[in-house]
Amino acid sequence: MGLGWLGVQASLAQPQGVTATVLSIGDGDTIRVRQSGRAMTVRLACIDAPETAQSPYGQEARRYLQQRLPIGREVVLAVKTTDRYGRTVAEVFSGVNINLAMLEDGQAFAYRQYLGGCAAREYLEAEERANRAGLGIWQVPDGITRPWDFRRGRRSAAIPDGTTPGGRRYRCKEIGSYARAQELLRQGHTYLDSNGDGEACESLR
Repeated sequence: MGLGWLGVQASLAQPQGVTATVLSIGDGDTIRVRQSGRAMTVRLACIDAPETAQSPYGQEARRYLQQRLPIGREVVLAVKTTDRYGRTVAEVFSGVNINLAMLEDGQAFAYRQYLGGCAAREYLEAEERANRAGLGIWQVPDGITRPWDFRRGRRSAAIPDGTTPGGRRYRCKEIGSYARAQELLRQGHTYLDSNGDGEACESLR
């Protein structure tokens, strides 16, 4: 846990918002919750955590979020918008602002392209404190490859003639298991990760 955590805790009160219960953690910036009897996917606003394929940082960010938001934990969502994938974009509070905590402890980057909905200065300052302390993603000088650049690089590396590893394209419903889908993604079947979050066939989870 980063040294800046107490600063976050002291500076933020629990907001008014939508109450929900944590069902699962997808990755370092995506969770599933139940709200009013309905399951929904929540994308943490204004941050971008390492992709799962950015080992070991993506896995570390997910583990961190699992520790902060165990299954069954009640959270408050300060909803900002709905993204193009139908996910609810929100700041997530569990005593403190979890989005900011991710930055304070070096588990995510401030998502500069989408900072408008949050207190941008607080987010950038939290990121800078983690950078100075060399936490998490900042253990590497200047930080690891930014997740948005990583996703762009993977898309541009796609084989231009549409061929796929082994010459076969799979559909999520015929793969059979979530684990198998992740294996195929690692083998280069990037089309299975339709929203570019480093996770294939989330519907199988």
